[in-house]
Amino acid sequence: MEVAVIGTGFIGGILGNALARSGHAVTFGSHHPESDELDVAPGASLASVADALNRAEVVILALPGSAVTALSGDHGPALEGKLVIDATNRMGEAVANSRAALPPAVRYARAFNTMGGENMAEPMFADGPADLFFSAPEDDRPVVEEVVHGVGLRPVYVGADQEELIDSVFRLWIALAIGQRRGRRLAFRVLQG
Repeated sequence: MEVAVIGTGFIGGILGNALARSGHAVTFGSHHPESDELDVAPGASLASVADALNRAEVVILALPGSAVTALSGDHGPALEGKLVIDATNRMGEAVANSRAALPPAVRYARAFNTMGGENMAEPMFADGPADLFFSAPEDDRPVVEEVVHGVGLRPVYVGADQEELIDSVFRLWIALAIGQRRGRRLAFRVLQG
């Protein structure tokens, strides 16, 4: 699958390189690809944001939430109709996700925002991989599950248009990992008997 990861920071680098290692064709979208110092895994490349979006079947937003409005303004037509996985968190804002900043014609999924990047880099715990909760249109569920598996996490689907629920899991993670100082190496698992 052709995946564009928009953002070359901590989260973008982890997600894109993990997906490249799992066999996906990943293009990192950067505003300055000629000087970006991201180490890319085999199977990944670095390009302009426009080039990355043009190649992609799936777009992962791994940039600051405050930058999504500008991204949409500059590249809105390239995003329309694509599956966009929103991994942003608008820290300190009433709404943590970036759905309202995206063109209405995107196929919107919310994922990769409910745990620290350390857990995406090392998704295995003593009893197996961490769970990643996500929301997506039902038709796009298998694709998002494939992306989540590609990072090494276990996907847990909560339904379509459930980004507020996913954002609640994010707030719970922040309360436990940061607020209670349990540490960032904390993740959730669904147990079922």
